[in-house]
Amino acid sequence: MKTKDLLLGVLIMAIWGLNFSVIKLGLESVDPFLLAACRFFLSAIPLVFFVRKPNVSMWVVGIYGLLFGVGLWGIVTLAIQIGVSAGIASLVLQSSAFFTLVLGAYWFGNRLYATHWVGIALAALGLGCLIVLSPGQLPVAGLLLVILGALSWSVSNILVKQHRPVPMFSFLVWSSLFSPVPLVGLAFLTEGYRPFEEFAAQIDGLALFSITFQVYVTTVFGYWAWNGLISRYPLPQVAPLSLLVPIFGLLGSAVIFGEPIGYGKVLSTVLILLGLVIITSAQWISDRLPATRLRM
Repeated sequence: MKTKDLLLGVLIMAIWGLNFSVIKLGLESVDPFLLAACRFFLSAIPLVFFVRKPNVSMWVVGIYGLLFGVGLWGIVTLAIQIGVSAGIASLVLQSSAFFTLVLGAYWFGNRLYATHWVGIALAALGLGCLIVLSPGQLPVAGLLLVILGALSWSVSNILVKQHRPVPMFSFLVWSSLFSPVPLVGLAFLTEGYRPFEEFAAQIDGLALFSITFQVYVTTVFGYWAWNGLISRYPLPQVAPLSLLVPIFGLLGSAVIFGEPIGYGKVLSTVLILLGLVIITSAQWISDRLPATRLRM
C-alpha cells in the first residue's frame, strides 16, 4: 500500500474511533434509530441530486445501503439500546476485520499465510483484553447483535470489492437512500410514536453537531475514502486497519468523557498494533520465510 493511502487509512480509523463518542453525545437527547436515520438521510439528500448514478445495478446499491445502514448501524444501535455500552460495541465491531479476511480468502481466493494467523491471533487477544477491561454490561443478545453488525460490514466490503462501483462517492450517496426508511421503521417498532413526537424538542446543539459529524465526516468522507481503498488494494492489506478504531475510540473517550485508560488497555493496544503490523506485512515476511505460506 502506498504511504499516502496508508496514512489516509489511519486518518479514517481515527475519525471512526472518535465517531463513537460523537454518537454518544447525540444519543443524550435523540432516539438512536432516528439519529441513525438522520445520518443517512442527510448523507443522501441533497447530494443525490447533484451526482450521477454509479455504474452498478441499483440492486447492488440497495443491498449495500441496507447492509451498511441497517445491517451494520441499525443493528449496532439496537445492541446499544438493549444494554451494550458504546465502548464495548466499538471494540466487538472490529471483529469485522477477521470476517473480511476470511470471506476475502474464500470469495476471491486471497492468499492467507501462517503469519496472517499469527497476527490475527495477537490482534484478537488484544481486542479480547480490551473488552474484558472496558466497563459496561455485556448482554449476550447485544453481543450477538454487534457480531451480526460486524458480519454485515464485512459483506459490504466484499460487495464493494466485487463490483468496484464508480464513482465511489456517488455510490455512497445513492446507497444512503435505502437506509432511512427501515431505520425509521425500527424506531417505531421499538418505541412507537414517542420518538417522533419528541424529536423536534430533542434537537439541540450537541445533537446537531453529532449529526453533522456523522454525516459529512464519518459517512460521506470516511466511507467514501474507505471504499476507495477496498476497491484498490487486496483485502488482507486494508481490512486489518479497522483494528485501530478501538484505540482511537479509547483516546476519544478519554479526552471527551474523561474515561481512564490504564496500563492494561495500553498493553492491549500494543498487542493490537503488533498484530496489525504482522498482518499487513504477512506477504513480505512469508516471501522471506517460504515455510510460513498457507493457502485458503
